[in-house]
Amino acid sequence: MAENHHLPPLPPTPSPPQTKTQAPPIIYQHHLPSEKPIMAKGTPSHYTKYSSPKRSICTFITIFLLLAGITLLVLWLVYRPHKPRFTVVSAAMYSLNTTTPPLMSTTMQFTILIRNPNKRTSIYYDRFSAFVSYRNQAITSKVMLPPLYLEKHSTVSLSPVIGGTPVPVTVEVSNGLVVDEAYGVVGLKLVFLGRLRWKVGAIKTSHYGLYVKCDMLIGLKRGFVGQVPLLNAPPCKVDV
Repeated sequence: MAENHHLPPLPPTPSPPQTKTQAPPIIYQHHLPSEKPIMAKGTPSHYTKYSSPKRSICTFITIFLLLAGITLLVLWLVYRPHKPRFTVVSAAMYSLNTTTPPLMSTTMQFTILIRNPNKRTSIYYDRFSAFVSYRNQAITSKVMLPPLYLEKHSTVSLSPVIGGTPVPVTVEVSNGLVVDEAYGVVGLKLVFLGRLRWKVGAIKTSHYGLYVKCDMLIGLKRGFVGQVPLLNAPPCKVDV
């Protein structure tokens, strides 16, 4: 029989010592937020991109409007038109009939000076008419006057004959005229109506309504015909 030789077991091989592995150091990085404009809540993101051109356009428009306004103000101060001036310088009575109520008729003539006080502006008068009233009621029909053109700083004289056609009046008017004639003083009102335009250089304005009221006191006795004295004739009131 063969002999079994049993070898002793080998001692365990010692494992190499394990080195303790250290974890790499942790590096903290501080990320600063980029500088961006603070926008209000709800502001679109493209606002910042286009704000500069829009701001420039708004600034330009504002400056342009400001300069245009200043220019217009200076031109208005230099060329601003003043109202024309009307003055009654004489009056004449040719007829006065109040004996057929409710109608009456009268024929009168007035001399009026119309002055343009503007040194740089001319005046056109269109649809020019006149009538006479007593106690705020017309005692003559309306008379159409020819168109007028007043040069700069000029004066024109008009002597229209007004009346001649019977007009209806109230009893108060006819009785008042009889009483005033007996007293020798009659208060009348000469009224002008029309339209006017101002002209500056080659520029003409649009039409403006014209209303002129000339109050006066005349010395008048019953049956008198001819030139009558003006007892009080202040400058006429002109509304444009």
